[in-house]
Amino acid sequence: MQTTKLSAQSILPLTCSRSGTCCFGKNVMLNPWELFIFSKEKKITTREFRDLYCEFGGIRLRFNGKQDGKGQQACSQYVDNFGCSVHQGRPLACRLYPLGRQIQNNKTHYIYQSDQFPCLNDCSEVLELPKLSVGEYLKGQEAVPFEKAQDKYLIVMQNIADIAFELLLDSGLAASGDTSTLTLWRDMGNESPELLAERIGQEWIDCLMLPAINSEIQNPITFAQKHNYLLQLKAQEKFEALTSNQELHEASVLIMGVALHLARGLGADQKAIAEHWIATAKKHGAHE
Repeated sequence: MQTTKLSAQSILPLTCSRSGTCCFGKNVMLNPWELFIFSKEKKITTREFRDLYCEFGGIRLRFNGKQDGKGQQACSQYVDNFGCSVHQGRPLACRLYPLGRQIQNNKTHYIYQSDQFPCLNDCSEVLELPKLSVGEYLKGQEAVPFEKAQDKYLIVMQNIADIAFELLLDSGLAASGDTSTLTLWRDMGNESPELLAERIGQEWIDCLMLPAINSEIQNPITFAQKHNYLLQLKAQEKFEALTSNQELHEASVLIMGVALHLARGLGADQKAIAEHWIATAKKHGAHE
């Protein structure tokens, strides 16, 4: 599929026709901040929102509503003849659509992936509406706080993975001749979200997606920083007293699984990230 890179000045038919076609058959991933904001807009707890409307421990929005003419099911938050029931709390994926966002060499690029502009497939009427620049569209979508959350959680993801590296490399586990840890890192990079969530277990899923953070926090950067601290604290409590190589192996696999599960919620390429981390570990003395 062709990928088209855009600049903030790129002019496209980005005025929404409000037909609701983009609310069917999509794959909307969520980070913990987005789950938190969704629940606030819905006026229920984050746990309630997750359990009612999400899959795989909270990293994907459930699409189980009415079907459209193509047999695609609507988002769980879509109301027929109305639209999104939590529009103000919608996540970054919805705010950007039909655009995507890539970060390469610390630079952000906006893209769309299709042989033609995606909206034209189902909403050709957008051609009759005013065109917008990418910059104008993003401003109107109030995307900035959600982009900041996404970027901060990429850092949180790496910080979690760093714990797995420490358990493997700094503990003496890798030096002992261990080869099974990296094998399982690779397996997790290829696992379905259902299997990976099951491997991680409910305790760590809840710590990842339902952090005990004051519900009055409005700043995504503060939220992610506090969440990072809570994850680091939990890892310290769980892993600081480990002594045997088997315990260290199991802990390294577990916490790497948490990092990879978050990666999927961030819309990252879980397999590619796992391979990158395996290659990094090998450069520092790990084996498989």
